[in-house]
Amino acid sequence: MAHDHPRPSAPLWLLAELTYRCPLHCAFCYNPVDFARHGAELDTESWIEIISAARELGAAQIGFSGGEPLQRDDLEALVEHARAIGFYTNLITSGIGLSAARIERLKRAGLDHIQLSLQDSTRELNDFVTSTRTFELKRAVARLIKSHDYPMVLNCVLHRFNLPHVGQIIEMALDLGADYLELANTQYYGWAMLNREQLMPSAEQVAEAEDTVKRYRKLIGERCRILFVVPDYFEQRPKACMNGWGSVFLGVAPDGTALPCHAARSLPGLALPNVRDMSLRQIWYESDAFNAYRGDGWMREPCRDCDERHADHGGCRCQAFMLTGDPAAADPVCAKSAHHGQVVQTVQLARHPKAVDERPLIFRSKENSLKL
Repeated sequence: MAHDHPRPSAPLWLLAELTYRCPLHCAFCYNPVDFARHGAELDTESWIEIISAARELGAAQIGFSGGEPLQRDDLEALVEHARAIGFYTNLITSGIGLSAARIERLKRAGLDHIQLSLQDSTRELNDFVTSTRTFELKRAVARLIKSHDYPMVLNCVLHRFNLPHVGQIIEMALDLGADYLELANTQYYGWAMLNREQLMPSAEQVAEAEDTVKRYRKLIGERCRILFVVPDYFEQRPKACMNGWGSVFLGVAPDGTALPCHAARSLPGLALPNVRDMSLRQIWYESDAFNAYRGDGWMREPCRDCDERHADHGGCRCQAFMLTGDPAAADPVCAKSAHHGQVVQTVQLARHPKAVDERPLIFRSKENSLKL
């Protein structure tokens, strides 16, 4: 199929989603809600071929993710191969399964970087939102990472329940010796979209949390770099999702489905290619799915003639579909969108949240995935 836009540059980042298996049951997980219905995981040999092909394309960084990538027994072998051919290697993990013996093996394999997820500064809320008892274990893993001379990089997803604890979360990160702390407000895809009514904070909560972050930045200086990612719903302009569709990001799901963005499975009519059927080079340059929203030829008004279209690339296609039913629509986060009122209304309703037990959270699990 011919495409009316310039040939894209090589991907810079490969996200290897090794498995959807995970010991946690986070209510805000970005994995697809129907993950239990997808095919078998790729084997070690297949992943090695994918990693090699991505490096040949020009990708420079690889993230090993999931689910929980530590569920894969071949993680060390994949890290070793990726490092040997020149990738900068990242492990994105909950920490569950990262023992002293395993981190030593990963260190020997050449793992460059570990990002550890935390859920809250309190045992009660950590264990509630993950539906597990993992609070002390995560703290122990953080100290294990630090003791092996890795940069201490922590990530905490924020939502209505833990936004009031931002100060305590920062204090915990400092106590653990964090070099970087990413406070990433929930983006509403996957399981988070199912639980949006429960997780959505008020504008006041977001503003207070951001003020707290600013205060700590002044207080601690360079001791820890804190990144605060404001949720899309509280902006007037969309973020440049993935730096533009099919621009720098290439994801591969556990079953071999290639993804232009994390949530691309949610889009109707998008025939996502699979690495079992097509080479990675063909996928990146020639597949209809990866070319679907490249450039600006696909754009409609108000995006088509907007002066900001090359900065935000029209926003997020998945968000546009979830809120309007049309993946080619302007991202409703943008105040210029005819559907922006939906976003405004959702935020306004969050001022008066319902009681938790009135509509319980739906936790990520295989059982729930098969039901939905």
